[in-house]
Amino acid sequence: MTGSPTTSPVPGAESPQPELDALIELLDLEQLDVNLFRGFSPPNSPTRVFGGQVAGQALVAAARTVAADRVVHSLHAYFIRAGDPSVPIIYTTEPVRDGRSFTTRRVLAVQRGEAIFSLSASFQEEQEGLEHTEPAPEGVPDPESLPSLEQLRREGRLSSWYTAQHPIDMRFVGVPTWSQERTEPTDEPIRVWMRAAGALPDDPQLHACMLTYASDLTLLGSVFTRHAPVPGLNSASLDHAVWFHRRFRADEWLLYTCYSPTASGSRGLATGRFTDRDGRMIATVVQEGLVRLPRS
Repeated sequence: MTGSPTTSPVPGAESPQPELDALIELLDLEQLDVNLFRGFSPPNSPTRVFGGQVAGQALVAAARTVAADRVVHSLHAYFIRAGDPSVPIIYTTEPVRDGRSFTTRRVLAVQRGEAIFSLSASFQEEQEGLEHTEPAPEGVPDPESLPSLEQLRREGRLSSWYTAQHPIDMRFVGVPTWSQERTEPTDEPIRVWMRAAGALPDDPQLHACMLTYASDLTLLGSVFTRHAPVPGLNSASLDHAVWFHRRFRADEWLLYTCYSPTASGSRGLATGRFTDRDGRMIATVVQEGLVRLPRS
């Protein structure tokens, strides 16, 4: 992965380029030794490390040990313990296999001697093959016609947690999951246009890490929207998987469609699909999360 970009911000992005540069720096791990890396959390983090952050950093740790001509095509991860944002995270990468076309890596993230996250990732040399994709969603408005989160915040239509500009520009089709306007359950999926709120370097591994980070922002919310709002609901990511289908740029608009097919046993399953503006499927995401009702 390379450092911060030197190109100008993407036209129309309301979040500043410095916010995105800070996220790129966050993903730029410090190498301590062969296969050993250290990452940090933002100084304004909440009480636990954001799942997309540790997943993105772990993917960086894996990618740093792989030949540049092999790009990640899938990852599978488990969130083991809540991460402490005040403590650095140590990432140990295990070189499982280097084959003729595929490379496999395992990464363990540790704080205070205890594992908080594990990831397995597979990388592939670019090859030709069969090509098809499912039909693009119909009737979805263009992102330019939708309000940004900052616009919604100024209008008082977001919950109080959103108080600052974000490195990911998000434009929801309909009511955001955490909006005060959401009062009724729905069986409709969450649809949100996403892109990095600025310009990124031409590094496919960085774009994959950025999408991995963004994929955890709204996915579990699709479990909540199947039900009326429940005050005091406790939620956390349990595992996370991403399949990357084709090359893309994370600083161009991608439509993220999130839907929860089932929930039971204090767990909810959420599925997500990223498609580009031409309707091609870019990535598929699946996550199971803890969804625990408040104690009476």
